[in-house]
Amino acid sequence: MKIQYTSSLIAMLFVAFVSAQKLSRTEKKIVSTIEQNNTEAIDFLEKVVNINSGTLNAKGVKEVGMVFKDAFDQIGFETNWIEMPAEMNRSGHLFAETTGNKGKKLLLIGHLDTVFEEDSPFQTFEMVNDSIAHAPGGNDMKGGDVIVLYALKALSDNGLLNDAQIIVAFTGDEESTGKPLSISRKDLIDAAKRSDIALGFETSTGFNYATVARRGASGWAVEVEGKRAHSSGIFSEGTGAGAIFEMSRILHQFYTDVKGEDLLTFNPGVLLGGTFVNYDELTSKGDAFGKTNVVAQKAIVKGGLRFISEEQKERARNKMREIVANNLPQTSASVSFTDSYPAMQPTEGNLALLQTLNEVSLDLKQGEVLAYDPGKRGAADVSFVAEYVDGLDGLGTMGSNAHTPQETVNLNTIEALTKRTAILIYRLINTK
Repeated sequence: MKIQYTSSLIAMLFVAFVSAQKLSRTEKKIVSTIEQNNTEAIDFLEKVVNINSGTLNAKGVKEVGMVFKDAFDQIGFETNWIEMPAEMNRSGHLFAETTGNKGKKLLLIGHLDTVFEEDSPFQTFEMVNDSIAHAPGGNDMKGGDVIVLYALKALSDNGLLNDAQIIVAFTGDEESTGKPLSISRKDLIDAAKRSDIALGFETSTGFNYATVARRGASGWAVEVEGKRAHSSGIFSEGTGAGAIFEMSRILHQFYTDVKGEDLLTFNPGVLLGGTFVNYDELTSKGDAFGKTNVVAQKAIVKGGLRFISEEQKERARNKMREIVANNLPQTSASVSFTDSYPAMQPTEGNLALLQTLNEVSLDLKQGEVLAYDPGKRGAADVSFVAEYVDGLDGLGTMGSNAHTPQETVNLNTIEALTKRTAILIYRLINTK
């Protein structure tokens, strides 16, 4: 599925490009405030990056949340830390809110957790040169959180948030969402139902792109049972193929028969097979025991599925079920699915928001902004609210190599992106 631009939208974007308005006097004050606060913003980013907040480090996630909570308290937001039940093994969420009836009601989305757990060797903020820093989670997405905070600080410092409803939602488990979703995403969805627009601050893909669509994410697992026997009997009528051959058949047919639809991808992330297999869902770690002269009796695989619509997701699942059911001799297999993130489709409302962002960017002389290819982005929290509000994502900071020990954040972009965010928010809360 490709993003389609209507002729009317193309015309609007062209008009915006050739006749962008200049910044107002108030907007110039906002820009000036952000320039004055930029060094402080980068120092704040370094502080929160240096607090480990891997998703499973609930204490660390909350510690980062409390740093942001204090900062939002100082600019007049009503803050609330929402704990998750202990059995979910996830930290809570930070919500900060102003109340009012002026203009559009906004929901600003970020997350506090990172993929780097306490045992990761990548733990600290370290400058590479005068503009780039290695930073675990600095790009994905503590940098985006800092942009939200300092954009709102600039608006608050200039007295521009009076009578505006803005909800900031920083979740504590975006990188590995707590289950059940009915609990872990309840507060985010409730906030969306009270809002008109959602803005997500996941990693930016450059000044010239924003995200109007994201693929959904779903988990899948296949478990295979074979007949344990001496390897000399494999392929015989009584012994059959064994669990590992059956798993190999299934994965190969997934690749040949399910692959192919635009924006549909699926990935087997971990595979274990042998005589005995153990896998821990909480830690995503496992082990297997087997011998070369014993036919494997157990195999498991855990994977992920990405899709642009619920219909595409169900088509893929049905094909996978059919493949899993067609077993090799003396084997059996089952497939199960776990919903995680719904898809965010490229609606007309989202594209209209893109036009507004484009106008802001042109006024700031930052260039034209286009819709980014959803096939190149992962899932994110904004997808949970796409059913209820118009939205944009990818408004966070810039960097490279997210989710790897080489992750960087480009500090030279933070000021400009904070300006863009602040002016966008200012215009939206002054639009009926």
